[in-house]
Amino acid sequence: MTREEFQNEYGIIGKSVEMQEITDVVQQVAPTDITVLITGESGVGKEVVARALHTASNRAKKPLVTVNCGAIPEGLIESELFGHERGSFTSAVDTRKGYFEIADGGTIFLDEIGEMPAATQVKLLRVLENGEYMRIGSSAPRTSDARVIAATNKNLEQEVQQKRFRPDLYFRLRSVNILIPPLRNRREDIPVLIEHFIKEFSQKNNLAFRGFTDDATHTFMNYYWPGNVRELRNVIESILVLEKGKRVTEEDVQKYLQRAPVYGGERNLPVALNKSVEQAERELIYRALVDLKSDILELKQLLAHSGVTMVEEVGTVHREGNGALSIDDMERRLIARALERHRGNRRLAAQDLNISERTLYRKIKEFGLDVK
Repeated sequence: MTREEFQNEYGIIGKSVEMQEITDVVQQVAPTDITVLITGESGVGKEVVARALHTASNRAKKPLVTVNCGAIPEGLIESELFGHERGSFTSAVDTRKGYFEIADGGTIFLDEIGEMPAATQVKLLRVLENGEYMRIGSSAPRTSDARVIAATNKNLEQEVQQKRFRPDLYFRLRSVNILIPPLRNRREDIPVLIEHFIKEFSQKNNLAFRGFTDDATHTFMNYYWPGNVRELRNVIESILVLEKGKRVTEEDVQKYLQRAPVYGGERNLPVALNKSVEQAERELIYRALVDLKSDILELKQLLAHSGVTMVEEVGTVHREGNGALSIDDMERRLIARALERHRGNRRLAAQDLNISERTLYRKIKEFGLDVK
């Protein structure tokens, strides 16, 4: 099977050199039972690679069990992974299988492995070494023939240095390490992904789409994409639903992008490699200050477009020729305008304002805004 055929068959999308190399590694590793660690920023597609590793393996007919280690409370994660016996703790009213037992013969995908508590890391290491585990409340060892694929957006090497992650587990997990670069570092994949998402979503929802203008495409190519492929997918889906029946322009696209800078150089925090802790910390602080200055400039531009200028008075801003305007009033107006621009769509308004939907809901209630 050629690389292109493999990508089409198993859902790996991208023409960049980086994605071609990842595809080659997946092709080589999938038929084996070796443990794989997938790393990269949130939203780059780690679960897509994990699914390809499973579906291209000899275990494809058995289950792929996905576990988000960061979403399970610390007190419950061992029960979720290894199961428990009836009466082993207060809420254990029945005997329950754990994910390793359910995934026996298949694959278990441990997402956000960097969030796993230290006590659970010890038990996971034992499973990786000999396949053994015990249900909570039982003294009888059990075995699981589940292949382990793990993923994280954290730098596990730094986590080991900070004694938050066991070094023996780290080295056991990274038998093969697949690093997925952020979307801004593989921009030639953006048009391919856009085409794929348009085709998938329009066919699924029977939506007509007239395409993008050249300047709209340019905006996609130059945006920073802090949310990576996940953000791109969400933007495309929103545009297809809300801008249906029209040819989408640059102005249309801008409404769905976060208020983040377009690409003009990396803004990632540096990773300390072969540097002293003191030197690394200085670089982190310096980069944070540079980013803060950039954010302040963006805020000034946003206020200027809103007809507001900042002054050096705590708690107030001024409108030119119209007297004082409190920060609360300014915030209320910005939120109201964002909601108006997006026809009351709170998710898009929150993205426009670069705040969470939860914060937006709270502000709407706090300011008594009438949202229809």
